[in-house]
Amino acid sequence: MSAGQAHESLFAEPVLDAVRIVQPHGSPRRRPERLGGDRGYCYRRIRNWFHKHHVGAVTSARSTRPEGAAARPAAQIRPPYCRRNVIERCVSWLKEARAVATRFEKLAVHYLGCIKLAMIRRHLQAILSNRP
Repeated sequence: MSAGQAHESLFAEPVLDAVRIVQPHGSPRRRPERLGGDRGYCYRRIRNWFHKHHVGAVTSARSTRPEGAAARPAAQIRPPYCRRNVIERCVSWLKEARAVATRFEKLAVHYLGCIKLAMIRRHLQAILSNRP
């Protein structure tokens, strides 16, 4: 959790260093194979982190990228990038909860609790709507 005024890309490295991906067998992985983000994550510092940790970056190029910076071919990022809609829909569902959308809670632990409650509510709605 960060201050609302700070750009979230500033906190990408600490968050990514805390990732644990549970696997069926063995210990959790520390790195995903690929990681998607929007144009706000298309910075040299973040791309260097991806390269250093062998994580495939799935981000679209910023329209204001530095002169001479090569853009990746659209065919290279299109299929995985198109699946971002799942995350976008999840964020949209979360923002249906007023406490999440307005960030009414100022303490990070309370805000995280609001997010968890909103997700529980969403899952219960999905489960109960399929019942006869």
